[in-house]
Formats: sequence, C-alpha cells, structure tokens
Amino acid sequence: MIPGSVVSPSLIPVVLLLTSLVPALVIFGLKEEQRRLRTALNLAGAIAKAAIVVVLIPIVVSGEKLRSSFEWIPGLEIVFVTDTFSLFFVALSSGLWLVTTVYAIGYLEGAPNRSRFFGFFSLCVTATTGIALAQNLFTFLIFFELLTLVTYPLVAHRGTPEATRGARTYLGYTLVGGVVLLLGVAWLTLEVGPVEFVSGGVPAVAALAARDPATATAIGALLLTGVGVKAALFPLHGWLPVAMVAPAPVSALLHAVAVVKAGAFGIIRVVEDTFGFQLFADLGLLAVLAVVASITIVYGSLRALTQDDLKKRLAYSTVSQVAYIALGAALLAPMATAGAIVHMVNQGFMKITLFFCAGLFAEELKIHRISELSGVGRRMPLTATAFTIAALGMIGLPPFAGFISKWALGVGALDAGEPWVIAVLLTSTILNAGYFLPVIIAMWTEPAATAASAERAPRLTQPGDHARRLEAPAALLVPTLITAAAVVGLGVAAGWEFSPWSLARFIADGAWL
Repeated sequence: MIPGSVVSPSLIPVVLLLTSLVPALVIFGLKEEQRRLRTALNLAGAIAKAAIVVVLIPIVVSGEKLRSSFEWIPGLEIVFVTDTFSLFFVALSSGLWLVTTVYAIGYLEGAPNRSRFFGFFSLCVTATTGIALAQNLFTFLIFFELLTLVTYPLVAHRGTPEATRGARTYLGYTLVGGVVLLLGVAWLTLEVGPVEFVSGGVPAVAALAARDPATATAIGALLLTGVGVKAALFPLHGWLPVAMVAPAPVSALLHAVAVVKAGAFGIIRVVEDTFGFQLFADLGLLAVLAVVASITIVYGSLRALTQDDLKKRLAYSTVSQVAYIALGAALLAPMATAGAIVHMVNQGFMKITLFFCAGLFAEELKIHRISELSGVGRRMPLTATAFTIAALGMIGLPPFAGFISKWALGVGALDAGEPWVIAVLLTSTILNAGYFLPVIIAMWTEPAATAASAERAPRLTQPGDHARRLEAPAALLVPTLITAAAVVGLGVAAGWEFSPWSLARFIADGAWL
C-alpha cells in the first residue's frame, strides 16, 4: 500500500469482472453456427476490459484505489481493490487476452464445440481478474479455485484420450494445491481473523509470528505450497508439460496469462502482502523459497534441453522462467522485487509469442517437433522472425524484454547480499541459449526437412514445394507479430512513463516503504 493513498468505494472492479463474465455466460448459449455474434462478444469483452485498465492506470498510480466489497457470509467479505499491483496484473491479463482472443478465433475456425471453448475461455480470464483484484485471502482463494475448475475443460477440449489424461493430471495437481491453500487460509483466519492484504505485511500476522513462530511458519509453508503448484515450482511442476495436449491458444493462456502467472502472483501476495519480506525471512521461509526457485530454474532448463516436442520444450522453459519471479520475491532488495514483478509481463509476452508460433508451425506445416524445423525460416519468415525475437528475449539478450528482467534480478541479488544468485542466472542463460539457439540456427540456415520427416510434415517435403512461403492467415499471424513487437518494445522503452518496468519499480518501492 502506498502511503497517502485514497480508497474510494466503486463498482469499477466489479465491472472489470463483468467484461469477461457476461460474454462467457451468453456465449455458452450460442449455437455453433452463430460465429459472428460469438466473435463480436469475445472481442467486445476483451476490448472493454483493456480500455478500462488503460483509463485506470494513471488514476491508481496517482494514489487512488477503487474498492468494492460484499458480505457473503457473516464475518467473511468478498473484497476487490484496484491497487497498483492488482491493476498491473489485470493489465497483463487483459492485454494478452485480447491478442489471444483474436488468435483463438482464427485458430479454431471450423472446429467443433467453439461456444463451449470460448465460454470457458472467458471464464478463465474472469477468474484471473478476480485473483488480481482480490483484496483479502478469502476472495483470493475463491477465484484461485475457480481458475482450476474453468481451465480443466480447456485442457481437455479436444476430447482425445491423451487430452483427457493431461486434463486429469492437471486437475489432480491443482486440486491438491487448492486443498493445501484452503488449509493455510482457514488456519490463518482462525488465528488472526479475516486477512486483508497490506503492503509490507499484515500486522496481525506479524503479531502471530511474535507469539507463536512455529504456527506462523507452518501456515506460511502451506500458503506457499498451495500457490506454488500453479506456479509450477519443482517438484510441483509435473502437470505443466502434460497439459500441453491442449490447443495452442490454451497453452498460451496457461503459460502467459492465467494459471502459472496466478501462482506467481500468489507467491508475491503471500510473501509481500500477507507476511512481509522481513518476517518471511525471519521465519526461514524466504531462504527456502530462494533455494526452491533456483533449483526450478536450472531443472526446467535442463529438462527443456532434452525435449524434441516443441510445446514440451516450451513448457519446461516456462517451469524455469516463472521461477525467476519466485526468486525475485525471495530476495531482500527492492530491485529484485521490481525484477520479479516486471518479469510477469516480460515472460508473458515472450512465451505467448513462442506458443503462437508453435501453433502456426503445427497448423500450416504440420510440424510439432524441433527436429522438423530445419529451413522453416524460408517457408514462414514472419513467423520464424517472431519466434527468433521471443527466443532471444528468453535468453536475456539486449535490447529485448528478458534482458530487463535478468538485469534487475542480478542487481537485486547483489543489493541483497546474495551473489550466488548471479551464478544461477548465468547458468540459466547458458542453458536457455543451449535449447533456443540451435532451433534458431536450424530454422534460418539449414535446408528444409528431408523425406525422413515426410510422414509428419508432408506439406514441407513435397517436390518443388520446399521454397514456397506459407504464412498463416492474418487472424493468426497479426497477434503473433504484435506480441513479438512488444518483446522488443518492452526492452527498448523500459524507461518510459507507465512502462511495465517503470510501474514495477513504482510498485516495489511502495512495498519496501
């Protein structure tokens, strides 16, 4: 919470939820052939949410918070607030939801069960918005669990045995994580009463830790484990690679907008807005989080190196990259906190671009494996360029967005007196280069795939067809190019007013004050 901020009663936080909830409920009732109305509802909701966020940013940054609260049962309130951190996350989800909606409309053209898909798609964004705007642990818990339930049908959308298995694995992991989170929230509420998030930590939680540190530590561990499942921290990450059986728009949503980001957001809420950095460190939990995040960073990268399936390589890359956010939250330095916060945006745009590209390779060239990507740069030069930009950003090269994140985390580690973190970041960078650079080189410099892969990629290997360009339709290509351009813009324009990096610094400085 920023000193001197003004809290104003308002229905605006509820309206932000309704911009995706109302389209979802209407879309469920549409017939499959009502394509234009379904598209109009999807786009109208996404545009409305993004527009409201743009209007709110300068208002909230100036120190005004908009609050909506409703008593659900005696003693427990549903509370939504647009503080700087919550609006930051809503801005990320609304912006990426808009481009993913356009992509999904093109990707699923002619596919069955589109009304069901887009209904749950919008409910997924509603749940993510609710998580972001939640001002207390009870509200956060409700929408965190809702996200699990509405995402399951998206993972299982294709209805194949593989999709069903992947969805059940996802559901199993996340439901167990939800139960652990519920235990933590219930126990903490029993000890101190309803908990509203406070920047720097809730005083009642600090009082609990002072009189009963063992209980406070146990509760903190439960909360961290509960949100850590969705954040895919090792060893709780097993659901993420398996869930890659979902369609490309769903994979993009899982990795860049919704589930893993909800987990990362939850880690920061628990560490910074429930316990406070210093108290979490005093209880020994911050050191545990730092070690787990570091192991996850290296482990995810090592597993990515061994994957030939493109989406699984990207999935293990997400396991590694999202752990940067947890690592930044575990370091006692404002710069590290800012690095964790800005990486939510930077990783989101980089990873959604990569999954968009993976979807285009699969749709246009029937390519799903890295070993089949040779020469793709000459076949799909715009898509391959977008992939290259996002991959270089993931490695952390300037001037791309990923460089800003790694630089901030490195400086924050030194400020916190934890130089060993630099070794983790360097190791991760080398491994990132190891699993991305060979792909880029193969796409641009090697000849097209040979007949050995003809069965899997027939369109790429027909006689006389190896040099013909085959870019995707505009509905698929334009969102991909927009997010790729953002990867560059987020790095080049990091110092601009209201840029994600400037807002992340603002949020972190307010937290440490």
